[in-house]
Amino acid sequence: MNTIHISVAEQRLELRTPAGEVLFAAPCSTGAAGTGSAEGSGRTPLGRFCICSKHGENAPLNTVFRGRLPVGLHPQASRGEDAILSRILCLHGLEPHNANTRSRYIYIHGTADVAQLGTPVSHGCIRLSPQDAAALFDRVPLLTPVEIH
Repeated sequence: MNTIHISVAEQRLELRTPAGEVLFAAPCSTGAAGTGSAEGSGRTPLGRFCICSKHGENAPLNTVFRGRLPVGLHPQASRGEDAILSRILCLHGLEPHNANTRSRYIYIHGTADVAQLGTPVSHGCIRLSPQDAAALFDRVPLLTPVEIH
């Protein structure tokens, strides 16, 4: 099965085949507070995960989600807001140190703040452009392995 690899050092997400071929790559943003799994820390957890749910199939790219439900469209002129846009891939931690990832609501999702992609500015989630979030969403099924290192 293909695997999503997220490099915190490079602020890059890649979808790779089992042989290591890169099928998809995009700049991302991880936690501004660094890495870690503590509740309320705003840090991005490290280790092995899987995609446990997907939200937003066929939604417009500027759809805003709250509680994983669509609540409207994001005004393109508004930047700097930490809106969850486009698609959501929920992560489930597979190791003892990251087992709380799902309850921390750590996602791979789209952001309106695309100018800051490539720098760690999130509250722990992995942010992508709305277009990249939608493209990745369409390429991966539930239970796709994810590695954050």
